[in-house]
Amino acid sequence: MSNSSSITQFFLLAFADTRELQLLHFWLFLGIYLAALMGNGLIITAITCDHHLHTPMYFFLLNLSLLDFGCISTTVPKSMANSLWDTRAISHTGCAAQLWFFLFFITAEYCLLTIMSYDRYVAICRPLHYGTLLGSRACVHMAAAAWGTGFLSALLYTANTFSLPLCQGNAVGQFFCEIPSILKLSCSHSYLRKVGLFVVSACLAFGCFVFIVVSYMEIFRAVLRIPSEQGRHKAFSTCLPHLAVVSLFVSTGMFAYLKPSSISSPSLDLQVAVLYSVVPPAVNPLIYSMRNQELKDATRKLIPWRSFQE
Repeated sequence: MSNSSSITQFFLLAFADTRELQLLHFWLFLGIYLAALMGNGLIITAITCDHHLHTPMYFFLLNLSLLDFGCISTTVPKSMANSLWDTRAISHTGCAAQLWFFLFFITAEYCLLTIMSYDRYVAICRPLHYGTLLGSRACVHMAAAAWGTGFLSALLYTANTFSLPLCQGNAVGQFFCEIPSILKLSCSHSYLRKVGLFVVSACLAFGCFVFIVVSYMEIFRAVLRIPSEQGRHKAFSTCLPHLAVVSLFVSTGMFAYLKPSSISSPSLDLQVAVLYSVVPPAVNPLIYSMRNQELKDATRKLIPWRSFQE
């Protein structure tokens, strides 16, 4: 038995025990990480440099890429380093910092995706008021609210989590520090605080989810009233990337945290954690660039290779 004050380091869950599989994990994560950095970096640079993309939709997309960049940089590099150097250790301070940054980026991203659904709602359902409701100042305030919510939520959850007495050792059952894994190490008499953390996070998550669902219900109703097929296709094409990103983000997160305990296992928890913490930041740039001709054109200007030209 130990308490939190005596713990100086934690041990993360390893992806593999053999040296060959550890190196395979390192190279696999390195490829995913570089792809995520390149994809999000291209979107950030393209939107910043092309004045045609200085609109609310692309402003929020730039913020989303920044959050994806930060989210994947919080978990993947440490996991790669552990596999490369054949270690599982992370310091107590490093674990707390990793937890804070991950919560900060993931909460801010969820809030930003909610704001982006409002952007699509106004663009399709109230187009005449788009410039008024989503002016430059309003967009900055909404983005700042998303980042601020992430900051405060991360501060609250990290402080509460690491203030709990830890009596179940220091082996974290995940490849990075996350709340459920840390709570499993806490003493059994702290259930009330655990329930409090769950209720607050559930209210925030459910509120954003309901807002997104209601927004898209109104969007679909408005799109179906558009008389021309070309108009409906154009309206849907501006919503599909965002809807795909939201679906990927919400489905993987819900499966990770709401799956029945009867099917839970260390290997499954590890795979699910990769799905919601690593895959979305790497795939989001691809989703947004596939059906967005303006973004494709802006990105082409940044890449001189002939093979990229159509």
